[in-house]
Amino acid sequence: MQFNSPLDAAAAGIGMVHQHFLLADALTVAENIALGNRTSFCGLRFDKKNAEARAAELAENSGLHVDPRARVGTLSVGLRQRVEILKALSRGAKILLLDEPTAVLAPAEVARLFETLRKLRDAGRTIVIVTHKLDEVFDIAQDVTVLRRGATVFEGPLEATNRAQLAHAMIGRALPHLNALNADTGAAKSIASEIVLEASGIRIPGQLEISELHLYAGDIVGVAGVEGNGQDELSGLIAGTLSVPSNAQIAVLKLCGCDMRPLDIRSRVEKGLALIPSDRQREGLVLEFSLVENLFLRDPILNRFKGLDGVRMNQRAQIALRKFGVDPPSPELSAGNLSGGNQQKLVAARELGRAARLVLACNPTRGLDVGAAVEMQNRIVAAARRERAAVLLISSDLDEILALSDRVFALHRGTLSAVGARGVSRDAVGRAMLGADARAVLTEAAA
Repeated sequence: MQFNSPLDAAAAGIGMVHQHFLLADALTVAENIALGNRTSFCGLRFDKKNAEARAAELAENSGLHVDPRARVGTLSVGLRQRVEILKALSRGAKILLLDEPTAVLAPAEVARLFETLRKLRDAGRTIVIVTHKLDEVFDIAQDVTVLRRGATVFEGPLEATNRAQLAHAMIGRALPHLNALNADTGAAKSIASEIVLEASGIRIPGQLEISELHLYAGDIVGVAGVEGNGQDELSGLIAGTLSVPSNAQIAVLKLCGCDMRPLDIRSRVEKGLALIPSDRQREGLVLEFSLVENLFLRDPILNRFKGLDGVRMNQRAQIALRKFGVDPPSPELSAGNLSGGNQQKLVAARELGRAARLVLACNPTRGLDVGAAVEMQNRIVAAARRERAAVLLISSDLDEILALSDRVFALHRGTLSAVGARGVSRDAVGRAMLGADARAVLTEAAA
């Protein structure tokens, strides 16, 4: 078949659930499901009672239980995803396409989602999941297709392959290994070293609450949480991009002993802050600028007449682009022409390619294939262990948090709480992400 619009695909029974949800927060669940569906209207009038009844019936029949009258803006991420699936089912979808459906879910929510998908499969629907997480592939799929650079490089039943073969197909070579984190150079040794970041007694009403957070040289501290629970506010507070209201309380916020509160973004960068933002396109790059211009936004190379030294900038750019695997490594190419993963590598090349005291990394491996993700994680580890930078890793990928972090914190509804040191259980962190009592989680982690 050939589709000329999303309407054509929907009419053929295909429903799409995007990674970034396409919901109207101000509308109710029933209104979102009815949006664009002509059967919900009586002439020109929206039939609200009928829409709510249909939404309730659909939720009951599919097992995707959610209150039809609830406003979407008040729902958790997991419930919003249910609404997206219900939207597709309401239009008669027989094939569901889900793009990175677990990217913003806590472990318990992932388990519930997979249970729902299995029920939909058993009811006769076809489910297609786009994901780079191999564990999830082996958990949920029966058949697998691997795409690399737009071409199909593997296709067949899952039972005919294994993790190593799939990883090789995905990246075209053997999967690199995550560098072992030497406990002697980890948090235990860092406690006696220099404090790089100090934040305590912070309360921004309705946004963020931090009792105490310290990062040491060579330290990697992971912050886990379902997206929308204060990650942007935490990174914005440290980077200087958050507009702090007048009623906020900030007792201590220091970078290398210097009070950060009066410092603007440039001053914080000059003090040693490196930032890999969560939104690479809006906050990390100027898409219309070339790769070399993006690489030297912070530190342009000048000639003796104080103009830009284009030759030296291009030479250094080529080295940096190849080192970080940016493809294609063409300094004059505009950043907007790169794929999302290569844009992420470009940001990392700029931020991790220079000496930094504090690395603030927000979802640093988002959009990267499994091989590039491991390489990015190795660079973050190297920044801490070899260059003695403190790393604050804010990530919705719990596996990444557990693999890299010396200490783990959780964010839930803006409140930052300590969960445990390296080796803390996945379940303990997952429950803290969903708001389990902090004392209970810490007691379990200690046990």
